[in-house]
Amino acid sequence: MVNHTFSRWSAPLAFRALSATVELPGSKSLTNRELVLAALAYEPTSFAGALVSRDSSLMLNALESLGSVISNGGTTSPIVGPASLNVDAQIDCGLAGTVMRFVPPLSTLNRGKITFDGDEGARRRPMDTTITSLRALGVHVEADSLSLPFSVIGTGEVEGGELTIDASSSSQFVSGLLLVAPRFKNGLTLRHVGENLPSLPHIEMTLECLRQRGVKVSNPEPAVWRVEPGPIAGGFKQIEPDLSNAGPFLAAAMVAGGSVTISSWPATTTQVGNHFDGILQQMGAEIVRDERGLTITGTGVIHGIDIDLSIGGELAQVVAALAVLADSPSRISGIAHIRGHETDRLAAMATEINRIGGNCKETEDGWIIAPTNTLHGDLWHSYEDHRMATAGAIIGLRVPGIEVENIETTSKTMPDFPSMWANMLGGN
Repeated sequence: MVNHTFSRWSAPLAFRALSATVELPGSKSLTNRELVLAALAYEPTSFAGALVSRDSSLMLNALESLGSVISNGGTTSPIVGPASLNVDAQIDCGLAGTVMRFVPPLSTLNRGKITFDGDEGARRRPMDTTITSLRALGVHVEADSLSLPFSVIGTGEVEGGELTIDASSSSQFVSGLLLVAPRFKNGLTLRHVGENLPSLPHIEMTLECLRQRGVKVSNPEPAVWRVEPGPIAGGFKQIEPDLSNAGPFLAAAMVAGGSVTISSWPATTTQVGNHFDGILQQMGAEIVRDERGLTITGTGVIHGIDIDLSIGGELAQVVAALAVLADSPSRISGIAHIRGHETDRLAAMATEINRIGGNCKETEDGWIIAPTNTLHGDLWHSYEDHRMATAGAIIGLRVPGIEVENIETTSKTMPDFPSMWANMLGGN
């Protein structure tokens, strides 16, 4: 249910072509993976460029509850010590998928009872695979249903070995188990069975994070991963900018015309946001990478696209927002799994696009979006979903009168989004 008590943010129109450089905060996906590994390492880990946001704060709080000593918390340079894992605690997951899917496997190595709960919306997110997989590993989990809240009663060790799960609704179920697997007595051979496996690049990111900390991992066949038991190194970790959060700013150049440079774009990366370089050219953009970072140039003309986004549903709402303003129809597919994100993103996006006079048909696994000349201003609901909020901001660059409800939800990954947006527009 939409909460109408949230503030309304008037999405600014773009009155001129853009010429801006944007510095993004650190990657949420990398930050929270590396924080979990820091709690499991045999020595402290120091960070640079870590994300400071609600999601990362929830993760740091969870690790402190499990006995990690954290210095410089609340900054981009925390120092995280190994978790003592000998406590009873209650952990608030908020609405953070990485906390609710990564920390329960970590808590299996704890001696004590850890209770997990979160926001009202978190109780609607899929957690069945986490709960059933922990039980299959011999861990005692107290739960009235296959969702939050639940409790993990750990004994301090897990045998590991072989496990088969269905991670069709989220790749986070796979990553959560792989991150902790080096500390299982026999490591873990994890097999996914199911109709699809969304967001495969996120699993590749997890494997690379483990490799860089000295863990032996392999992918012997599709949808099978092996993590050998062994120590996890600490040391220093530089976190890349969050390339998924680049999406709204890249889209802005296409809507308004002109150029936007995302500084410090990595030359190589496992982040799914890197796929914007490729997708947005199909929609009419020009992209150049050089020593400044990644620069996108648009003309204001946007073309429709037919694309399977199963590689990364977090890109979907940016592509859909652009499709609303395109000169030809779009079909976006392969993203049925985003129904289980912060909200049912397929239903939410279709509802809001049609509310403002757009033409969006929700399909089983995506949307069909056709151009219209009837777009008008209205309240754009965020559904407590940061990517819904930024999608409204993109459309509001061209459509007068768009008011985004609860723009504050962007603090999940971008604590200062409204100011970043205003600075990019440069006083438009």
